Amino acid sequence: MQITNTILMVRPVNFRMNEQTAVNNYFQEDLDLKNQEINIKAQQEFDAFVLALREKGVNVIVVDDKKDLDTPDSIFPNNWVSFHADGTVGLYPMFAENRRNERREDILALLEQRGFIIENVMDYTSAEEEGYFLEGTGSVVLDRVNEKAYCALSDRADEDLFIEFCEDFEYTPIVFTANQSVAGTRKPIYHTNVMMCLAETFAVICLDSIDDKKEKKNVVNHLKQGGKEIIAITEKQMHHFAGNMLQVLGMGEKRYLVMSTAAYNSLKPQQIQSIEKHCAIIHSTLDTIETCGGGSARCMMAEVFLPKNQ
Repeated sequence: MQITNTILMVRPVNFRMNEQTAVNNYFQEDLDLKNQEINIKAQQEFDAFVLALREKGVNVIVVDDKKDLDTPDSIFPNNWVSFHADGTVGLYPMFAENRRNERREDILALLEQRGFIIENVMDYTSAEEEGYFLEGTGSVVLDRVNEKAYCALSDRADEDLFIEFCEDFEYTPIVFTANQSVAGTRKPIYHTNVMMCLAETFAVICLDSIDDKKEKKNVVNHLKQGGKEIIAITEKQMHHFAGNMLQVLGMGEKRYLVMSTAAYNSLKPQQIQSIEKHCAIIHSTLDTIETCGGGSARCMMAEVFLPKNQ
């Protein structure tokens, strides 16, 4: 299965602009508001987003962040954990020190209480001690059906660690570099899932960000071999988080592509038509979260593919 109807989300209690991630996340901006106000706005956006998903029949498991942890980015759980259909959980090494506290065993215990089966934990977190990072399905975009994994290398996505992940999970690695223009220079995009989204039958991708022609051709070939229609977005649209989307299952196995309202509004009618040929769209306003957190709808959803007790 490429998509699931079960999503884990973490409701923020200390959301703000994380100074430790801002060093290489060029999507983050400062809002001239007190941290408390920022957190309240983020909570409102979070709650409305969860409601929009649940209204379509998506099973959203909401866990509250813990105040004492001081984890401003806890709203983005897909970076520290991934859940797989064979009962494996992946735990990942995080670039920012204050993000490492987001990894919580009690969340795994909660899923087990809910009847999900965890057979095995692949723990890559010791790589942090050597200064190597791979931030979950932020760094790695999975084509689960065709067993391919796409990774744009950056400070948060180490190539050797990515290859190790692919060997462990039996995915074919597709490595490339994706850049964005920052003050006139090309700099690596911090997460792969900001510039590409893989759905069952299509891919939304910012091909303009892959500067190397050979790498771009390789990515396109792999997507086409996997039977994906390619819907290309511009770098400007990517900055409105039009690459940060996730396809989910709703009521009656209906497919939806989930994105922020900013991402939706950045799309051209033709691009929306191309997406809607494949599935319906859910969008929700995430302006505060996007501005301060530098992440969007996809980053907020950790997909749960774990098997369940009958």
